[in-house]
Amino acid sequence: MIDRRSVIGAMASVPLAARAAAQAAPASATGMTPWPPAEHFPLWPGRPPGARATLPSPRPSMNGPAGQQQLWLRGIATPIVAVFRPERPDGRAVLTIPGGGYGFVSVQNEGIDVARTLNPHGITVFALAYRLPSEGWDHQADVPLQDAQRAMRLIRANAARYGIDPARLGIVGFSAGGHLAGSLTVGYDDRVYAPVDAADRQSARPRFSGLVYPVASLSTPTTHAGSRDNLLGPHPDPATKARYDSPRRITGTTPPLFLVHAVDDGLVPLDQSLDVLTCARAAKVPVEAHFFEKGGHGFGALGAPEGAPARLWPDLFDRWINHTLGA
Repeated sequence: MIDRRSVIGAMASVPLAARAAAQAAPASATGMTPWPPAEHFPLWPGRPPGARATLPSPRPSMNGPAGQQQLWLRGIATPIVAVFRPERPDGRAVLTIPGGGYGFVSVQNEGIDVARTLNPHGITVFALAYRLPSEGWDHQADVPLQDAQRAMRLIRANAARYGIDPARLGIVGFSAGGHLAGSLTVGYDDRVYAPVDAADRQSARPRFSGLVYPVASLSTPTTHAGSRDNLLGPHPDPATKARYDSPRRITGTTPPLFLVHAVDDGLVPLDQSLDVLTCARAAKVPVEAHFFEKGGHGFGALGAPEGAPARLWPDLFDRWINHTLGA
């Protein structure tokens, strides 16, 4: 299990308002931002794709050493997107996809804290609390990508409401969330669910993609085995395994890529980002990479110590986005 971050979750088959109230209390008790925030929306109008008769039950938990404990979200039956608006929005937007080995979702470290760092730059941030594939869904490998695609389409369909430019919407993903971000980057048009409403006519393609200490390939020796097994299950068919081997699917039409990794990452080795870098360069896809000597795994947006070089990546990401968009 990946030792980091936080999350409080919503979910199960109770109303959104009731879930929000029920789960804000634990966050307040620990001094963390309540989850979900007041502004959020569900992804699906009814039961999500692949739902079985019995849905997962919410299982938030506190993890980590004393004084640094964070909440992890499990048992997500109703995936949601939280909205974090900047004081001075400039039209740019990012869907942030937290990690957790596809076994939990780390909303604080790689969701709320991402908004805290990017909002001051004028970027509207949407944080995705997606379903976990091994919690009892049909076609389990497709479940996270279903939620990520649907989130992008709903954000674009409601761009005017959020004050964003739908052509300036990108993503950033962390660890296993980096794998999901990579899957969305190369598989934004994969048909993994049947359209449910007009929003599904929108494109799910990100304008740009940030991958932070990502689990990139599920077929190489350096992959994170827990993420692979939680996503694919014990006996994946070769076609499904190949579809989620994201670096091998990078082509000349893939969106520009931004990579962040620590050389001393002992959980998801640097080789995973190097694999993406190599494939992007071969396909002549614009790619920028920042590899920090120290940082370990799971430093998120604010987890690196003050003064550490790894703490600077959100500022570099902001500048890179502007450069990529031609601002």
